[in-house]
Order: sequence, then structure tokens, then C-alpha cells
Amino acid sequence: MSLSPLFALVDCNNFFVSCERAFDPRLQGRPVVVLSSNDGCAVARSNEVKALGVKMGTPWFKMQDVARRHGIVALSSNFALYGDMSDRVVAVLREFSPEVEVYSIDESFVGLDGMLGQWGTAVAMGQAMRQRVWQWTGLPVCVGVAPSKTLAKLANHVAKTQPAFDGVCDFSVMRAREREALLALIDVDEVWGIGKKTTESLQRMGIETVADLLQAKPDRLRARFGIVMERIVDELHGLPCLGLEEVETPRQQIIVSRSFGEAVTTVDEISAAVSTFVARACERLRGQASICGAINVYIETSRFREPHYANGVTVPLPDPTDDTRILSGAALSGVQRIFRKGYPYKKAGVVLMDISPAQFRQHALFDTAGEGIQNLARSEKVMGTMDAVNALYGRDTLFVGSVGTQARWMTRSDRRTPHYTTDWDELPKVWAK
Repeated sequence: MSLSPLFALVDCNNFFVSCERAFDPRLQGRPVVVLSSNDGCAVARSNEVKALGVKMGTPWFKMQDVARRHGIVALSSNFALYGDMSDRVVAVLREFSPEVEVYSIDESFVGLDGMLGQWGTAVAMGQAMRQRVWQWTGLPVCVGVAPSKTLAKLANHVAKTQPAFDGVCDFSVMRAREREALLALIDVDEVWGIGKKTTESLQRMGIETVADLLQAKPDRLRARFGIVMERIVDELHGLPCLGLEEVETPRQQIIVSRSFGEAVTTVDEISAAVSTFVARACERLRGQASICGAINVYIETSRFREPHYANGVTVPLPDPTDDTRILSGAALSGVQRIFRKGYPYKKAGVVLMDISPAQFRQHALFDTAGEGIQNLARSEKVMGTMDAVNALYGRDTLFVGSVGTQARWMTRSDRRTPHYTTDWDELPKVWAK
């Protein structure tokens, strides 16, 4: 038995579009594009849209002609649906292995060591995963298998682009010559960890494909790109340098920002937006059991219209906290300092900084009366109650008063489909005749 680890990379195909099609069969076979916040640009495309030459990030207004000619269906992003469907896919994968690393909303690494069992081969297990994910969620996935994570991602690329593999590619059992032939068809920019600038540098060295990279002299690569490239090449040779990260590492910064649905001009509207962003950021902060010692808030007008104005400020806190009320108050004090009248603002955001584990929270040295501890206990009780109520009855059932209600700044989503799986009022309806 081989002592080498075995990784599977399970990737949902055209994830956002597939989620929409799972609940609306009328979209099957039709060109579908999912738009970003405020219905700005393409963030997901069906294969039919890709075939029409529409690129990722293309603004919706530039697609109007091709959309009319080919009947493209444009939908607003439905992140509540996508997040829930992602969780369901991960739950299915945990039925096959306890070792699952959620890499992104549509990708997960699965540890296959000692898990082949009844299937016998990784290909058979991969097909079983595909079938069960499809049966339980209605989402299509492809599976790439290899002895390293970087190679597993390329195996997944092959599984998606080469129909002969029927959605599952296992590099671990493939003959070297066959694998090299496949890697010669893959551009080097498809390699995990190689970005645009590195790709350009590699191309100047005559390295165009993954096969070229594997044939390059290691000392030349290390001299030019350092140890990071050396590790990437080791991974491509099937030598694992990266293990599974089953527990998500707490974030050192938490950023929440949005472009507004309409330009806003008053400090009250900006304050309501910023308070909403603070609430979202604090949910994540408490979710990872952390506290923060400072908050940055920034606002800006459109970069494409004059006069342009952008400013930000960092507000330190007297004591690190995860209390939405305290952080919202600090952020709003920052808004008062940077807001200028007469500008149409199009974007704002907050950044939680100086993040540390909540368990290491320090109390004031001279708090002899214990007031700090009492205030902390009250804060934890209030925030815990708010999180519990919102988890049970829906986000923003309870919220701080400065958030306000529906406003012009809120993101437009005129084409959003229902929250099929997370809102009782938007469940699919079946009519019997």
C-alpha cells in the first residue's frame, strides 16, 4: 500500500448558474448569466454563455445586444441560496470522508487516505461522490484526484475539459507519459498559485504550459522565483507540500464593503450603510470567536465621475470587543470625521483590525469594582441573544437602531430569484390540479 497521501478536489460546475437551474428547470439548456452586486457585471456564466464569447466580469450593459440576440437570461446574485447549497454539498462530501477542507464556496478538498473501501479505486469513489451530490442537491460536480493538492486541481481541470474522463480524473494511477501529454495541453496560468505577473515572467523564459514548467531546471526557477515556485513544482511532481486545513484559520482582518444601489448624499444614509456593514463584520468576528481592537471606515464617490472624493479613518478602541453596538458607534464617529457635504457617494466599507482570540481578552488592571467584567458579561449576553434570534428567525430580526430599514443605498437585485432553501415565505410552490 502506498504511503503517499491522496487528495480529491471536488468543484461544482458553473456553481451559481447550477444553483439557479436546480430550482428552475426552465433554465436548463438556455444561456444564463449571474450578475454581481447591483447587477453590474457577469460573475457566473453557463456553458452556453461562454460559447457566445461573454467573458467573466463583462458589464451587463455591454451584453445587451448579444443578450437580446441569443435570449440570455440574466439573474441577480442570490448569495443566500448559493451559501446554503454550498453547505449541502459539503455535507454530502463528509459522508465519504471526515477530512474535508472547504476551499471556496464551490470547491472542497477531500482526504481519500484509507477511504476507498467499498469503491476500490479513487475513480469509482469520485463517480459515487458525483452521483450522490447530484441526487441530493441537483448540482453537477467534477472530481480531480492526485497525491498533492496542486496536482488535484489540475486533475479537476482535466475532468472538466476532457469529456473522455466522464467528470473524474485520477492522476495518481495514470501512466507518466499520459499525464505529461495532458499537462502539455494546460496553460501554465492554470496552476494554483501562479498569477498573472508570474505567468508573464515564465512565458518570457519560454515556459508556456504545465509540462514546460515541469521540464524547466529547478535551480533556474528557484533563482528567479524563490522557494514558493520550488514548492509548486514539487507539488506538480506529486510531492505533497500542503496538507488539508480542516479548521478554518481565523481571519486577521474582516472587510465588508458594498457599492450602493443609488448614489447617496446625506450623512444619515452613509451612517445606516456603515452600521449595516459593521453588523455583518461583527457576525463573522463572533463566528470565529475573536475580538478586535480597531475599526477602519472609508467612503468614496464614483471613480468615473468628477469631482472624486475618497477618505477613510481608523478608530482605535479602548478595549478589544466583538460588540456590534460599540463597534458601530466607533465607526459612526469615523463617518462624522470624513464625510463631506455635496458629494454623491457610491461606496463605503469597514475593516475590523487588530483581531485576536476572544479567550485572550484582558481586563483593566485597576478594575477593582469588577465593572468591566460585569459590562463584558452583559455584552456577551446581548450579542449572544441577538445572534441566536437572528439565526432562528432570519438575519436582521434584531439589529442596532442605527442600521435603519430599506434605503436607497441598499444593493439592487432586481433579477434575484427566491431564497428557495432559507426563507419559509419563498419556498417553491407546487400546484395540484
